[in-house]
Amino acid sequence: MSSAHGQVTGLPAWDRCAVMGVVNVTPDSFSDGGRWFDTGRAVKHGLDLAGEGADLIDVGGESTRPGASRVDEDEELRRVVPVVRALAAEGLVVSVDTMRASVAERSVAAGARLVNDVSGGRADPAMVPAVAAAGVPFVVMHWRGQSIDMNDRARYTDVVAEVTDELRRALDAAVAGGIAADRLIADPGLGFAKRADHDLALVAATARLRAGLGRPLLVAASRKRFLGRVLAGPDGEPPRARERDAATAAVTALAAAAGAWAVRVHEVRASADAVRVVRAVGAAA
Repeated sequence: MSSAHGQVTGLPAWDRCAVMGVVNVTPDSFSDGGRWFDTGRAVKHGLDLAGEGADLIDVGGESTRPGASRVDEDEELRRVVPVVRALAAEGLVVSVDTMRASVAERSVAAGARLVNDVSGGRADPAMVPAVAAAGVPFVVMHWRGQSIDMNDRARYTDVVAEVTDELRRALDAAVAGGIAADRLIADPGLGFAKRADHDLALVAATARLRAGLGRPLLVAASRKRFLGRVLAGPDGEPPRARERDAATAAVTALAAAAGAWAVRVHEVRASADAVRVVRAVGAAA
């Protein structure tokens, strides 16, 4: 793999920015509102995303949109584990998007190869030990608290410096907890305790974040509020989440050009095309 994007032990080595496709097995996702809540439909959606060019499939059973309440553990397990098992059985590289150690453990046992925790291991004290014991890669996202009130925490003097510092501490805590550094991926947490100006500043600083953290970077901008703000019409009304896919692909191109390891997106094809164009342009330079 090109050293520009970084390599993660335990995952395939792609020669470009990878594309992570999202499967939300939730009734209340901000972006697709329960379209894939049924297990069979969720599995088909994951297979479709792989067919459109997704390198990894990220399966989640709990909405983390602003203001969301948590689901209980049994319900999250019921939603996630059968989908992970079915997609892994089809040979896909599956990631589990969860803040619970029990869900991570059961998902890895069902075939997940990556744990993506929006809290970076802070929501559940058992998470880091569980991931360390499982020996799988771990996404550590910048996080300042649960979705229900995270907007109240969107206060920064220098967002890039503060996110870098807070993420570095979270990565160090994961290593101290037994996860190998070469299995860690950093995520600046766009939209989580961030305002639109914070998100834009972090996208602009992708290369700086990667250099400052020293780990492969996952950029998850897909359909988020800051893109709605950028695209808002004269009346200030943002387009609906599903009308932000072209804007998402634009961020994918920017992130890939800045050396991001992967992007996490709901609509795969445009981003899959974008990372390939960025690779081809880079090769021609």
